[in-house]
Amino acid sequence: MEQFESFYITTPIYYVNDKPHIGHAYTSLICDVAARFMKLAGKNVKFTTGTDEHGQKIEKAAKTKGIEPKEFTDEISVTFRKLAELMNFDYDDFIRTTEERHEKAVIALWNRLEERGQIYLDSYSGWYSVRDEAFYQESELIYGRAPTGAEVQWIKEESYFFRLSSWQNKLLELYENQPNFIFPESRKNEVVSFVKSGLTDLSISRTSFNWGIKVPENDKHVIYVWIDALTNYLTSIGFPNIEDEEYKKFWTNSFNVHVIGKDILRFHAVYWPAILLAADLPLPKQIAVHGWWLNEGEKISKSLGNVIDPINLAEEFGVDQLRYFLLREASFGQDGNFSKKNMISRINSELANNIGNLVQRTISFLHKQCFGVVPVVDRNLLKDDESLPNCKAIIDQVMDHLSKYEFNQIILLIINISSKANAYIDKSAPWTLSKTDRERMDLVIYKLLEYIRMIGILLQPIVPKSAKMILDQLQIPKEQRDLKSLCNACVSLGITLPKPTPIFLRFDI
Repeated sequence: MEQFESFYITTPIYYVNDKPHIGHAYTSLICDVAARFMKLAGKNVKFTTGTDEHGQKIEKAAKTKGIEPKEFTDEISVTFRKLAELMNFDYDDFIRTTEERHEKAVIALWNRLEERGQIYLDSYSGWYSVRDEAFYQESELIYGRAPTGAEVQWIKEESYFFRLSSWQNKLLELYENQPNFIFPESRKNEVVSFVKSGLTDLSISRTSFNWGIKVPENDKHVIYVWIDALTNYLTSIGFPNIEDEEYKKFWTNSFNVHVIGKDILRFHAVYWPAILLAADLPLPKQIAVHGWWLNEGEKISKSLGNVIDPINLAEEFGVDQLRYFLLREASFGQDGNFSKKNMISRINSELANNIGNLVQRTISFLHKQCFGVVPVVDRNLLKDDESLPNCKAIIDQVMDHLSKYEFNQIILLIINISSKANAYIDKSAPWTLSKTDRERMDLVIYKLLEYIRMIGILLQPIVPKSAKMILDQLQIPKEQRDLKSLCNACVSLGITLPKPTPIFLRFDI
């Protein structure tokens, strides 16, 4: 990841049959935080998201509401944009599969596959789930239902097929030669097992509904989701113009990663690389797979009435607080457990009592003893000071954790710095030094301001609004807020800082 100058990260495009939930927010948050860290590291970054707006479910839902599918998708797509704006997701492109540029990319990919003999016309019969938009083998059904619990129906219709079966060995070679292509390893093992069990050719068109991109030269067929939705990753970077600078920068010569939930692993780790190989196009560098969210230990479902609305949570506790909790509570790749009690506990103990208290007490003391003026100290005294964190080591740790999407470990690193700073206050007792050794007091204050500066820089991708407040209170110039500045810059001497304002509020449990 770190050795590439460009970084391209994507969410899956979200299906617009219902409003956004906590899973959508979490996937986008992972991408947003990774993109922000890579920007701080000086990389060229592109972060995309969007909505998947074609298919039978959309056609049915629109018909139920008595409106056209495009009108229906226009309404729902807006809710995903609103979630992104509310959660402060700094995406570069929002793709809709109903856009003309996307249709152009999908048809171009279809034609590349057809020109290479990878598509043929036949008929399909099998078990199909409208809810999942997926076909299932008889052996996959559990008590007559899909593995997801969705109802299935037997269908038979004419269909175009992609020669997926012919790419089985190439896929297995890919997984072996690029061990991090699917991350974490547990998900890779799952995929390898599936592919080794044998692949059948993939139905890639439908005739039973009309809402979608038509197959070139045969408009009674609609191009199915495997080709349509997955192509969005190419749409955003200028495909089919493979000579475009954007395409070269972010697809050919970048670390490009698709972040997905484990429920769509097969589509991204089997179908998508096979399609790209068949079309003679480069592959993404990685498929990063996160777990699901549980609500108080229970699986989230509409029938249980325990769906978590991220918009309501953000409005109740704050956007940064929700971002922090989701990253802090879940280990990447594993299921996270949402608990409002745990969320409040994290906010109070880690954000308010630890980080917020450090900022408040330090700057308040600065105003009480120095009228808010940063002491003019000899910075040479800080060079080998073991009480301050090792900046280079911190950056190395952050980038290592980032490469494994260990955002909770990055947070623990920051909390540890803040805890050390709070312990340093208690040990140094600057309130006593104010009466006995003011020169020493000045040095203690300055060290604490440096602690806070480092914390503010590192917090930017995680809690951007709050981190900005911290860095603004220290009057840190915008050009000195990247990772390089963690080591190469410092709090300016002799400037007057504004009086402290609370950064993180406490909540009652």
